[in-house]
Amino acid sequence: MTPRQVLIDEAEAGYAITERLFRRVSDAELSWRPSEGHGWMTMGQLLMHCASFGCGKAIRGFVEGDWGAAPEEATVDVHVPPPSAMPAVVSVRQALELLAEDRRLAVGCLGALGNAELFERCVAAPWGGGELPLFQQLLHTVAHLVQHKGQLFDYLKLIGKNVSTVDLWNESA
Repeated sequence: MTPRQVLIDEAEAGYAITERLFRRVSDAELSWRPSEGHGWMTMGQLLMHCASFGCGKAIRGFVEGDWGAAPEEATVDVHVPPPSAMPAVVSVRQALELLAEDRRLAVGCLGALGNAELFERCVAAPWGGGELPLFQQLLHTVAHLVQHKGQLFDYLKLIGKNVSTVDLWNESA
């Protein structure tokens, strides 16, 4: 198995499981957020984050250098806005459509890479940190989606959904 294929397989697994977890959410639950603590996204914001900012656009950024339009005042310190400023999906259907689009973007960018480029090319994230091999940055990007998949799993447990470890890790569940 090639390094590129490892990245594609890990991304595909993350997207497949995330999609199934999305399907466990109802539109009525999109405004829910944990009541303990502070700084939580609503369910709708979390779905939007996973579907629009979780993986594909960052992969495109690292691969093509296209990070999309950024506010002029954006700095490393404000890379992640406070939850009150984060967009939310208006429906689970919208979330699923955005996730499918993000998945196509991620897999397309990964599929276009050569294996040598993954280790020979070093890139830095615009939110800070030093340069790392492209493979490592892309692996971190896939891990970002997987991390938020775990957050969604916790949200589902907190609202009383019957989810188990199988739902979190088994691609074919």
